[in-house]
Amino acid sequence: MKKKKVISALLVAAMAASLLAGCGNEGGNPTTGGQSGQPVGGGESSQPTDGGESSQPATGEEQVLKVAAFEGGYGAEMWSEVVAAFEASHPGVTVELTIDKKLEDVISPSMKAGEYPDVVHLATGREAALTETLTKENALLPLTDVLEMNVPGENVKVKDKIIPGFLDTLATNPYGDGVTYYAPMFYSPCGLFYNAGLFKEKGWDVPTTWEEMWALGDKAAEDGIALFTYPTTGYFDAFTYATLSSAGGSDFFNSCMTYEDGIWESENATKVFNLIEQLGKYTEATTVANANNDNFTKNQQLILDNKAIFCPNGTWLPGEMKDAPRADGFEWGFMAIPAVNAGGAGCSFCWFEQMWIPAAAQNQDLAKEFVAYMYSDEAAQIFAKSTAIQPIAGVSNYLEGDNKMFYSIYDNGATAVMGGFASTAPVEGVNMLDVLCGTVNSIVSGDKTVAEWQAAVESASDKLRAAME
Repeated sequence: MKKKKVISALLVAAMAASLLAGCGNEGGNPTTGGQSGQPVGGGESSQPTDGGESSQPATGEEQVLKVAAFEGGYGAEMWSEVVAAFEASHPGVTVELTIDKKLEDVISPSMKAGEYPDVVHLATGREAALTETLTKENALLPLTDVLEMNVPGENVKVKDKIIPGFLDTLATNPYGDGVTYYAPMFYSPCGLFYNAGLFKEKGWDVPTTWEEMWALGDKAAEDGIALFTYPTTGYFDAFTYATLSSAGGSDFFNSCMTYEDGIWESENATKVFNLIEQLGKYTEATTVANANNDNFTKNQQLILDNKAIFCPNGTWLPGEMKDAPRADGFEWGFMAIPAVNAGGAGCSFCWFEQMWIPAAAQNQDLAKEFVAYMYSDEAAQIFAKSTAIQPIAGVSNYLEGDNKMFYSIYDNGATAVMGGFASTAPVEGVNMLDVLCGTVNSIVSGDKTVAEWQAAVESASDKLRAAME
């Protein structure tokens, strides 16, 4: 696969994460006056340093670390607290912290002048595309050796602390060469929401396979309850990504995202098309009519009213429906998408943000130490107070209420899935997500066949593959 193609395959998921995180007010000022970084071109790239061990300064040695962080919906206070904790655990280190909602505007001028931050928290998918620009210029430091470091203050390697699946994606390895350049940060899992109270009332077991799903659908139909609903077809992006990865693994999923020739006609893709068609037969009858931006909450209401069992969504759903009426005994339940293949694990697609080190950073060893510290229990607990959840094993231990249940999905064995379609030059009349996900209404209603759908997706993929050249 050509490097430029893989670079362009930066997460639609990360895009959504950065947009969601950026829902705060415009403006904002950097804290402390650290000169921070910058974008496009500018400055000679330094070579990666050897990493692995803690880079705490010797007694009496003072070090300054320049950290630039995007201020999203989680606010700025958590960054100040994390920096203070890092300084306390690293005597002799002073962190100059720059935080802003428009971080690119703040750090770009100094970067153009050759003065880079040592560490940057800024996701892909933002309008300014600073992260993508530096990636295309090969101006980021590899972080693979950080994964082999022990988490500061803990006897565990970074790679073993991060939830499986987060490091096997184009959203962390943008060149597709197995080398990590983006450290995964703050994530939100997607899956199937349901009324756990209904399962208790009926004595049902939560299904873990699609065979069990179909059996539950048949049983529930006897009580006039549908197995499935969905807000709009747009929610089939996370659902379909998870099922694709479950069907064929991460390499197959990445091939789908980069329009490999014939990939949508493959056996694994066919499994997914057929599965969604079958699910359509178990979908609540009013779903298609309300699957639009005006009435989507009516579909979400179906699971609160015990008229449908499962609804795909993200962790924002309970907040979105917090004031909606619900059946007596209602309790939020949340599960991964069942495994497509027998013996496989369930999968959950998630959005997440990213942290990286410019190759021109002046204090690379300490920068790596700071990145490793992001996965410490201490840092994770600080972030969690602002509902910024780190992708580390056991993170649910720091959470309470529904969030504890939502974020335990990976602790309970689900595989994390991340990725999105590669960007291309515009192709008139072709939108991959529209063809792949937007067609679901027609499949559920019976207006189109799976064969027609599959052929249309392959055709769109062919056209977009050519636009990547």
